[in-house]
Parts: sequence; C-alpha cells; structure tokens
Amino acid sequence: MVRRDQQRLLLVDGHAASYRFFHGIRPMTTSAGVPVQSVFGFIRMMQQMHRRLYPTHVAVAFDGGVPQCRLDLVPAYKAQRKPMPDALRVQLPITQEYLSSAGIPFFCLQAIEADDVMATFAKAFNGQVFIATSDKDMYQLVSDKISIVPLSGDMNVLGPKEILQKTGVLPSQIVDWLALTGDSADNISGVPGVGPKTASALLSAFGDIDTLYARLEDVKRKGIRKALEEHASIVWRNREMVSLHHIVDLPDVATLRYQSSPVANLQAFYDEYEFTAFSAALRSPELF
Repeated sequence: MVRRDQQRLLLVDGHAASYRFFHGIRPMTTSAGVPVQSVFGFIRMMQQMHRRLYPTHVAVAFDGGVPQCRLDLVPAYKAQRKPMPDALRVQLPITQEYLSSAGIPFFCLQAIEADDVMATFAKAFNGQVFIATSDKDMYQLVSDKISIVPLSGDMNVLGPKEILQKTGVLPSQIVDWLALTGDSADNISGVPGVGPKTASALLSAFGDIDTLYARLEDVKRKGIRKALEEHASIVWRNREMVSLHHIVDLPDVATLRYQSSPVANLQAFYDEYEFTAFSAALRSPELF
C-alpha cells in the first residue's frame, strides 16, 4: 500500500524500461523518420507511475557497462546478449533528453550497472522506495521499506510477501537462491539440477547456503548432494556476483527530490518529437 504521508522515492531501471517498450509497442517514427516508440512508452510509464505512486523523489538509472570485478568472476557475464538494435540505440539519448526536460535526474556511470546505482539510493533513502524493474536480482532489496514495481501492466507493488509467493524464498534469501540457480539472462551458470523450486526447497530446509554446506550430508537426494559438492566454488562465486554493490560517487539521495521543470521545456521536447497527445496533457499538473 502506498503511504502518502511520508517521503517516497521512485527508481527506474532505464535500460530495462527502454527495451520493454521498444519491443512491446508497434514501431513509431517522427515525420523525419526518427524511431520513438520506446521513448513514447517510457514517457507514458513515468506518467502512470507518478499517478500511482505519488513520488516525492525520483531518478532513472541506465547501465554504464559491466564492472570489472564481475567480469573477473565470470568473464562471459552477459556475453550472450545480442547487441542493442540500432533503432533502440538512437532512442536512448532522446529518452534522456525527455528526462532532462521533465526535471528528472538520471545516471549512467561508466562501468557501473543500473542495479548498483538503484540499490545505493534505495538503501540510503529514509522513506518508502519503489524500484521499477524487471530484474529479479533486485528482489534482494525488498523489505517493509523497499518494494518492486513492474514496468508495465497493473503495476502491483511487490513486497516481502509477494516475493515469497513468487520465488518461494524470502527477500533475504534471494542472493543465495540465485547463487544456487544461476541466472541464464546474465550468462551465470548455477548448480546442475538445481532449479528455482529445488533451490527454494533447500533454502526452506537449511536457511542459507552457509548452513546448507555445513550440513551437506543432510541433503536427502544423492544427486543434488553430489552436484552441490562438486559445484561449491560456483555457488560461492555466484553469491558474490549477484550481491549488489554500494556506489560511492553518487550525490546525496536528498538531491533526487522531484521539482517539475518549466512547462515550456516539455512543450518544446514534445513538439520536436511530435508527441501531440503528451503536449495536450501538459494542462494537467499531475503528469511529468
């Protein structure tokens, strides 16, 4: 439930949102042939989240590259991903231009992933935090204070109870859960034969991977016990891989307070990219 009597921070995974709307919305171009469907979806999402969550503070984080510390652990980290489509690549600067026009802070730090930026701000904020993302790595942050919000759809807030229902483990166990299963989306291998359900069962029984390995002889399924023993180094590596980092070189979270930009700035942006519906909506103070 959104409490309007306290400070509320909205953090948005910029790359994840841009990809979602690029693939989820039919191609759109300006009269000059500039693709803009991802930008359109991004603006609409920000408007919907503003109406739904009433953020007092807001920021968008974009991936600035893979940290060397993660590549040292898994050299093939995210290497399987296809290059960003050119039609999406040209839209990212336009999305960032929109954010500037709307007075919304955004961050894209070299060799820093958006997850780590959002985690740093979320932990520092004194109030409710909503993280708009599709990345299950972020589930580890969920608490009574921090929730996950889907990038599209009904935007139902995911708190500790919903994370438990969705994964079978508590948010405090997500790092160990991913350490066991790996993450195919990031090209991180896990323990063979240990999928999400098996990992959930193991953590329900043992609590965490420290206890699991201390009592490995208590794992009843011989095949799973052998796989865990043989791939122990991968499990400990994965725990380090998926744990989110604190980023030192970020401004104070208080600087993220939302202060709407002059309407003229957004009007000029909408006119340039021919977003006529958004231009008409500027009459409402409730919209970014």
